[in-house]
Amino acid sequence: MIYNLDKLNEMADGDEDFINSVISVFLEEVPQDLEGLETALEEQDHQQVYQLAHKIKPNVDLLGMEQTRAIALQIETLGKNAANIIEIREVFPLLKKDIHQVVSELKNDFGL
Repeated sequence: MIYNLDKLNEMADGDEDFINSVISVFLEEVPQDLEGLETALEEQDHQQVYQLAHKIKPNVDLLGMEQTRAIALQIETLGKNAANIIEIREVFPLLKKDIHQVVSELKNDFGL
């Protein structure tokens, strides 16, 4: 399991509806943002790469995915600094793999 709900549980203070809502939003938005990020990489749109990585980062952070958050931050920084797109493409598969894995785990663990 690559996610950890400690931070989310602390925020929710026992509110299961809140936890389920956050999980649902994650499952709905983050895969779409990831697709958009992949498209932005193909189009070499640094601004869009930056914005989408910036949007993904707090979502994975909320699920305690520290390594994934670090990857999103790296992509965000590279996009903001208009780094060589090849450099961003080298890191992107790690983010994609982690997000696909956590989406699968969350759907399984929460019966979604």
